[in-house]
Amino acid sequence: MAVFNNIATQYDEWYSQKKGAFVDRIETDLAFGMLKLEPGMKVLDVGCGTGNFSMKLAGMGCVVTGIDVSEEMLKVAWGKAAELDLSISYLQMDATELAFEDGAFDVVLAMAAVEFIEDTARAVKEMFRVAKVGGQILIGTINADSDWGDYYQAKKLQENSIYRYADFKTIEDLKAWNPEKLAETGACLFSPPFADEEEFTIEREKELYETIQGGYICALWRK
Repeated sequence: MAVFNNIATQYDEWYSQKKGAFVDRIETDLAFGMLKLEPGMKVLDVGCGTGNFSMKLAGMGCVVTGIDVSEEMLKVAWGKAAELDLSISYLQMDATELAFEDGAFDVVLAMAAVEFIEDTARAVKEMFRVAKVGGQILIGTINADSDWGDYYQAKKLQENSIYRYADFKTIEDLKAWNPEKLAETGACLFSPPFADEEEFTIEREKELYETIQGGYICALWRK
């Protein structure tokens, strides 16, 4: 938690860069394209950080609860939601001990969060518990078997990097979680991390699709 508290105010700088904004766009398109979202749905955003996905979901009319272990990240999230006049409930909470009743949410998602949760199996079990019968659970994460996985793996060697605490997953890792409930998987971010900014385009994504491993992967389950 401390390492995320230390970077909370700088975390969103990535989204202000051309590359970061594009990566955020295609990751969002992948996740939201897999989910069936409707206004009024109760959504839990696990590991919400500074509220990037929580705000998008609230903007679509969903009733959003975002949880994170980092108090400072949540402070940033609260401030951003207030600026946009979005009603989002943010709570400091451990993903392995969700303080909600069984079946409380229509949708539970975790984007770029599970790689930082030490007891991933327990967190996934909790996510399924709080999803209603027939509800959707979506997990998105950096693909360990990709150029982006290698890129972030190298960052683990940096002393002050948050990625020192990350355990990156593969698509097979995701498929192994409740395989009987798995509905579909997807991938995006085919341009390698060291490509020029001009190469981060939808056209280039389409060109590279199925030629190399996507850097970001999602899995969707229906309970």
